[in-house]
Amino acid sequence: MPGTSAPDPVRTHRRPALSVTSVLALSTLLLTGCGNDYPLGEEQRKAAEQNTSSLAGTITGGGSTAQNAAMNAWTTGFSTLHPKVQVQYASVGSGAGRAGLLAGGTEFAGSDAYLKDEEEAESRATCGPQGAINIPAYISPITVAFNLPGVQSLNLDAPTVARIFNGQITSWQDEAIAKLNPGVKIPDVPMTVVVRSDDSGTTENFTEYLHEAAPQQWKSDPSGSWPSGTRVEQAQGNSGVVTTVTRTEGAITYADDSLVDDSLGKAAIGSGDTFVEVSGEAAARAVEEAERVEGRGEHDISLALDRTTTAQGAYPLVMVSYFILCSSYTDAKQLELVKTFADYVVSDEGQQVAAESAKSAPMPKNLAGQARDAVASITLRD
Repeated sequence: MPGTSAPDPVRTHRRPALSVTSVLALSTLLLTGCGNDYPLGEEQRKAAEQNTSSLAGTITGGGSTAQNAAMNAWTTGFSTLHPKVQVQYASVGSGAGRAGLLAGGTEFAGSDAYLKDEEEAESRATCGPQGAINIPAYISPITVAFNLPGVQSLNLDAPTVARIFNGQITSWQDEAIAKLNPGVKIPDVPMTVVVRSDDSGTTENFTEYLHEAAPQQWKSDPSGSWPSGTRVEQAQGNSGVVTTVTRTEGAITYADDSLVDDSLGKAAIGSGDTFVEVSGEAAARAVEEAERVEGRGEHDISLALDRTTTAQGAYPLVMVSYFILCSSYTDAKQLELVKTFADYVVSDEGQQVAAESAKSAPMPKNLAGQARDAVASITLRD
């Protein structure tokens, strides 16, 4: 795929609008300091005390719950370099994060899906004539996680995953699952499908994968909101679905891999004639196959992922999580704060600390370089 042809036109899917109440709630979380609070360890505190950086102020952002562990690492590392800067981040979901930025309530958004065309147009009211830009910050696999006593791994291909989540497969004893897992003794327990209740970038990436990799089984368009008409249990955020599955024998869900520990089983996902186990490295391999979405601004790095890739070692159920920033800011101090923090996030150090904390994959070097150039392009406007 890379370097041979332009990606197919990317569909634009209209998300349900967030209410004014939702945006105000996000702003309240940030203003009252109820976002994430990441205390420094002893060594980091000593390093911060020795640092003489004069940069000071507060940066507010909100959005993706998948970025939580990475945001912890970024904020902690950034604090050692700039101890007088406070980063407030409300983990409210990608949709609410985008809405907060578009409403002017935050300086940046974390989102597991880039701004769609109508959102980019809306951003010009807040971010100036060039609008907002999408900058990759975090590459992570989406894990299909399950709670089956005695089973830590299963092989699942896209059609089977689609049939589980669309309600066509309702039993762990289904023949389709058994054929993919010869010799595996799967307990006969009720199957419970758990999905996100909020507008979620993780959900959008997951349903995009199903729609493209299993179009005969998954008819719904990709969306950040779970389609109606299926029997599912819903929970808020990545942590919510993982918690629900952990306490429910026979349950299955999709979630950012950073939130899934060894108490749950994980599916190896079919790719061509093989099954690829979930890992940050395998996710990064899939992103190497991606191309930039056409028709965007020079410094916008929205990526079109190939959900049907059969590249060796590539894990196709992957998401790129973005920092969404204004292309220009009206306050010089805020501009410096935002650019300095964003530059740290996409730096080699920022990518490495996120990988260690969140099981993510550092961005490929060429993509990281493009991200740094995009941050550098952000300007001051009147």
